[in-house]
Amino acid sequence: MISKSGQSAKLRSCYDDFDPDWSDRPAVAVRLDFSDYEAEVPQHQHKEGQLILALHGAVTCRTENGIWIVPPDCGVWIPGGMPHSNQVTSNARLSYLFVQPEAAKLPQECCTLSVSPMLREMILRLADVPVNSAPDDHVGRMVRVLLDELAQMPIQGLDLPASSHPKIAAITAALMAEPSDRRTLVDWAAHVAMSERSLKRLMVQETGLTFGRWRRQLHLVIALRELASGATVQRVSSDLGYESATAFIVMFKKALGTTPTRYFAS
Repeated sequence: MISKSGQSAKLRSCYDDFDPDWSDRPAVAVRLDFSDYEAEVPQHQHKEGQLILALHGAVTCRTENGIWIVPPDCGVWIPGGMPHSNQVTSNARLSYLFVQPEAAKLPQECCTLSVSPMLREMILRLADVPVNSAPDDHVGRMVRVLLDELAQMPIQGLDLPASSHPKIAAITAALMAEPSDRRTLVDWAAHVAMSERSLKRLMVQETGLTFGRWRRQLHLVIALRELASGATVQRVSSDLGYESATAFIVMFKKALGTTPTRYFAS
């Protein structure tokens, strides 16, 4: 952000303006335009569970066990007390829904949830209610229905399993920084001073996926983030190291059942 004087103005943390602990309601919501805030929210935790909903742009959420991208029509659910950090694109507009412990039967693990159009509109309506306003029967009824609906939303497999194991973490960091890197499992085994067999076994043990499936999931997660931030299919396919945009589209359609253009148009 540039101030009127032409000097860069320091952006503030979103939690400087909003703290979920300000309210004891079963659920509260807030809308945030990240042109006004820092793009990175360092690792933190709060007693409330949190649903991150992307209205525009994309956000990457990281926990010890995984990396999530918030795509259209979905939200990332983070249970209360779980340490996490968020990285948003410069064009991101988000809605946060904070849910008090035991207020709803929601997953105990971080996951991506589908968000129906009705639920999305209810969250946005709740975000219009001031956090410090007096309790209201109408809002209370809306929150109860909202939480009942949220508990019914199906889980989507749009995460990248992560690991704190030093060798898997090193490969993850390298491929997140340079996703077009096409080194094979044999190459990576040599890079981290392991045998191919040992690395193959370790990858499945730590992530639940073979190396090939894990790398495809990494490409999908990065593609969702970049496409949501406005990048073209051609640019994303090139950045991920695909020989052609067609090859990338085939991978995307196989994973999500539709092409990138139709996915984001919907």
